[in-house]
Amino acid sequence: MTVRTRLLDREVGRALSSVSAAAKRGLGDPALAELVVIRASQLNHCAFCLDMHLAAARELGVSERQLDMVAAWEEAEGVFDERERAALALTEAVTVLTEGFVPDQVHARAAAHFDEGRLAHLIGLITAINNWNRVMVSRRIEPGGYPS
Repeated sequence: MTVRTRLLDREVGRALSSVSAAAKRGLGDPALAELVVIRASQLNHCAFCLDMHLAAARELGVSERQLDMVAAWEEAEGVFDERERAALALTEAVTVLTEGFVPDQVHARAAAHFDEGRLAHLIGLITAINNWNRVMVSRRIEPGGYPS
């Protein structure tokens, strides 16, 4: 039997939502924001967040081709532009931290496409979705049940 908990402190939920919303607003590109949160959610195996953000991306007009290929963005030449690829590389580096830090070349690649403010918001968004993924996965929240 899988143990699940629906409990989440309201203040914690509001704080996480506030950080996510501020980061998305500051990034200024809702479609890119959804690609970023989808990729982090794939890496973190968060079905709830994937379900929610895939639906949001479709509502924003993100192409089915991009949604189909985001898990393999590095090999998907011509599907993502250089700015999107830089954001996805940074998403993976921040989410996985395999080297214990974000490699300089990954940070520099992102910095070449985002000014300092937008880069800060991008990092904030990646950090926020990683928090949400961990909250939802640790509570074992299944897909669906979110407001549309």
